[in-house]
Amino acid sequence: MFSEKYQQLKQEVEDHLIPFLPVTAPESALLYDSMKYSLEAGGKRIRPVLLLASCLAAGGGLREAMPFACAMEYIHTFSLIHDDHPSMDNDDLRRGRPTNHKVFGDDMAILAGDALFSSAMDVMLETTESCEPGSAYQLRCIRAAREISEASGVRGMAAGQAADIRPEHIQADDARKLLYIHRYKTGALLRASVRAGAILGAAEPAMLEAFTVYGEQIGIAFQIVDDILDVTGDAASLGKNTGMDEQLGKLTYPSVYGLELSREKAEQATANARLALETVRKGNRNNPDAAEDSAGYLEFLEQMALDLLNRIS
Repeated sequence: MFSEKYQQLKQEVEDHLIPFLPVTAPESALLYDSMKYSLEAGGKRIRPVLLLASCLAAGGGLREAMPFACAMEYIHTFSLIHDDHPSMDNDDLRRGRPTNHKVFGDDMAILAGDALFSSAMDVMLETTESCEPGSAYQLRCIRAAREISEASGVRGMAAGQAADIRPEHIQADDARKLLYIHRYKTGALLRASVRAGAILGAAEPAMLEAFTVYGEQIGIAFQIVDDILDVTGDAASLGKNTGMDEQLGKLTYPSVYGLELSREKAEQATANARLALETVRKGNRNNPDAAEDSAGYLEFLEQMALDLLNRIS
């Protein structure tokens, strides 16, 4: 059931990613091809799936959430293009294919990342603008767009990336540096995916807080597992080179805590995430209008936390 629902949501995202992408002029066709290349490289689409599932679990629908789910994937893809760039991690393999700059050059890869980020803003703003002015849905769109935008910039992913490439500038011990880097570099977009979806689904304050805890905790678990897989995984399964963190001298959970304790921390974060969903579930029990589908997607989110913990790629 979980795999079937996941594939359904993922396919919904796949079906809309390119159609929602702003059309470019013929003179900038190479830029469009560069953007499309990375968007169509595959991947699990974890962030947009989380956004859609959170919206559905909160009582919303796919139609109102889809533009924001695609925007989230544009932002995530832009971050991967820049992360792989020679000025950052200098990687040549992503999702089993040559990285963007290896195919289109350093200059076009930078521009493709820039354009994907602005495309995300375009899609969210166009959706918001098309709503009935002052309607409850328009206000939810504004809040969701702000969540996603904030999680991408100096209060989110960009701040985490900056700390990751220059950790020596953080005045803290390694454990606190590590938590800061991963909370923002990876965790911010995962948290925002869940929060934006719940907001679009009109989650009440207590329910939104529970979704927030869930998003934060799966963000922690996700990055710990990612760090572990860079040590224990293989490039064929992961679709990217392994051992890069050690080569680049990155601060990771295994380098600070070792593999065994890192695994324990990932398991605890996953348990915390699943526990947070109980608050939402209790709220639904007290709400006679709560749809059966909402309960089904809460179970989906619970299983997704376990799936992210136990993944091998």
